[in-house]
Amino acid sequence: MSEDGLLEKELSYKVRGCFYNVANKYGKGLKEIIYQKALEEELEKENLKFESQKRIDIYSLETGKKLGTYVPDILVEDKIIVEIKATSFTRVDDINQQRSYLKASKYEIGYLVNFCTQELEIKRSICTNDRKPFIAKLKLNL
Repeated sequence: MSEDGLLEKELSYKVRGCFYNVANKYGKGLKEIIYQKALEEELEKENLKFESQKRIDIYSLETGKKLGTYVPDILVEDKIIVEIKATSFTRVDDINQQRSYLKASKYEIGYLVNFCTQELEIKRSICTNDRKPFIAKLKLNL
């Protein structure tokens, strides 16, 4: 956490810059996979480590038992989940789904970025691990 209390401030700033670079270069109207590949190029230029389509574990909020897996579009520096959309509007269901995955995983920051809305739309979600009771149970089982 930075001095001003922002979680992963520098990393988030770089990732957001990559979103804007892709939007400025490619505009609207392409498919999600194209934006994903373009974003991967931008992340590489920023020397950020990332994995595409990496499976992450989803846990029971009560017991900490693994319930299944989720596959985000991109995972940056093993800290930030990125979901890419290419639709004319961002659905509340997509935002809620990402927040639910943050709530039930070890990841604390998620970005939902839609490259095809009127203006680039970036939704940042946070769910810190200190608000996840199952995290302590996971640490006990390690």
